[in-house]
Amino acid sequence: MYPNVQAYDRGVMFNPDGRLFQVEYAKEAVRKGATSVGLTTSDSVIFVAHKNINEPLAVPSTILKVFRVDSRIGATYSGMVADGLHIIDTARNQTQNHKLVFDEVKSIESLAKNISAYMMQATQFGGMRPYAVSLLLGGIDDQPRLYEIEPGASFLGYRADAIGSGKKTATEMLLKDYKQDMNFEDAMALGLKIIKKASETAINEENVDIGYIRDGKDFVVLQPEKIKSYL
Repeated sequence: MYPNVQAYDRGVMFNPDGRLFQVEYAKEAVRKGATSVGLTTSDSVIFVAHKNINEPLAVPSTILKVFRVDSRIGATYSGMVADGLHIIDTARNQTQNHKLVFDEVKSIESLAKNISAYMMQATQFGGMRPYAVSLLLGGIDDQPRLYEIEPGASFLGYRADAIGSGKKTATEMLLKDYKQDMNFEDAMALGLKIIKKASETAINEENVDIGYIRDGKDFVVLQPEKIKSYL
């Protein structure tokens, strides 16, 4: 036992075991967030995300989990809502600035690196806390790409991935059922199957968000009536 252990809780600093408690707390917040899944196929990237709607009088359309970041890039998050919306806005600003300067869409890997570097600042300076959010960022540049960025600011590319409270269940299902050569319809069905399995409430068009990019077209976020046709 180290003296004054609570001191390592008051800021972002390593304890003698090499742990950052504030980052671990942020990851715990992500583990309590609603489940989101991302899948890639040969010509598409698909996001399926569950929305925790706990207020009976809430308007479902005001709760968003899948976002268009740029014409070829989309994202979803799990964790604290305010943190997730802030990181999404940051990603949008970075892609817009890149397009204004270079007249091209920013690559997905470059954006993932930039967002990772932005989130890392909150793990290095006093008076800040890590962002309590994990982000799935994906799209198509020269090929379909999907990245996860976690609260500790590390990022990794995936063929398929899940974040949030249902990550363990979702990962097990992806390992069993996901195939790299599966088509768009099968990947969409698998994403919805995972969300249904990982969620504690019944799934309908009001508490699920779906977005995808396919066949060289722009990223789209589906409206509830279109989502209903997939359920």
